[in-house]
Amino acid sequence: MKINKIFIGFIVLLVCVLGYGLYSSNKGEEKNVEEKKVKVGVLQLLSHPALDQIYKGLEDGLAKEGYTVGKNLQLDLQNAQGDQSNLVSMGQKLVSDNNDLLVGITTPATLSLSNATKDKPIIMAGITYPVEAGLIKSENNPGNNITGVSDRTPIKQQLEVMKQILPKMKKVGILYTASEDNSVKQAQEAEKLAKELGLEVKVSTVANTNDIQQVTETLAAETDAIFVPIDNTIASAMATVVKVTDAKKVPVFPSSDTMVADGGLLGIGVDQYKIGIETAKVIAKVLKGADTKTMPIVLANEGVIYLNEAKAKQLGIEIPQDIKDKAKVVDKK
Repeated sequence: MKINKIFIGFIVLLVCVLGYGLYSSNKGEEKNVEEKKVKVGVLQLLSHPALDQIYKGLEDGLAKEGYTVGKNLQLDLQNAQGDQSNLVSMGQKLVSDNNDLLVGITTPATLSLSNATKDKPIIMAGITYPVEAGLIKSENNPGNNITGVSDRTPIKQQLEVMKQILPKMKKVGILYTASEDNSVKQAQEAEKLAKELGLEVKVSTVANTNDIQQVTETLAAETDAIFVPIDNTIASAMATVVKVTDAKKVPVFPSSDTMVADGGLLGIGVDQYKIGIETAKVIAKVLKGADTKTMPIVLANEGVIYLNEAKAKQLGIEIPQDIKDKAKVVDKK
């Protein structure tokens, strides 16, 4: 009887030891799963409030999707500061660093990533015309390792509002950077639509920021207003543009909120922060197994009116009340 009690005690002890070992092993596995980090590499063309807002929205959006920096997410941001050679080297670095997924902020950045890899998923953040840029086959079925979010703006609506604000406007200038594919496409569309609305159009291009002042001076002298598409080069030098146009009392109508805040009068465009949020949603789907080849491109939003009331007052331009009622005021503080 005594032997049986000893034997039973031994069995109970053995079960406890094995059970504890199994429990510890499972906890260890759970801990490893929790600590496993997703690596996302981000390539940004240059530093600018609009592009920085996209990145901020991206980071916040990923947190909402359950991916938090420092816990289960590693974000590697590479900023090329507008240098093409930097774009190439940084894109290659992000690929060689074995990131699980790559993000391109602007078309040039996404093109660099596309040239660096045809295998890793690439998510576009704010690419206006991805098909025309040669990134994908179609917006409904990209057909390769690239998908994402477009920041395309409603140009016709913008021109119609310009005419409403400036009923005597006869000549409109279009200012953009010749080397930015997105800007070229938007400028061509704007020129066509403006002529359909009965406006005379003057188109001027710049090669880089060094050209902006001289080109703007010529354009402002020949037009009643200037339209600027989504253009990273012009956006980075809005202070130069508006210094010239303010002196000639010519209003500038850009296509993003930050460009309006930097001295433009009014723009109809997209919320840059929301582009980042929408990009994060696409990233989450891809990380969970969605195939980029069949994921349609997302349009972030459209028709948001941004108004710089201080600029309207400075230029002596009266904004119709119905436009004011719908607009988001973005005066620079």
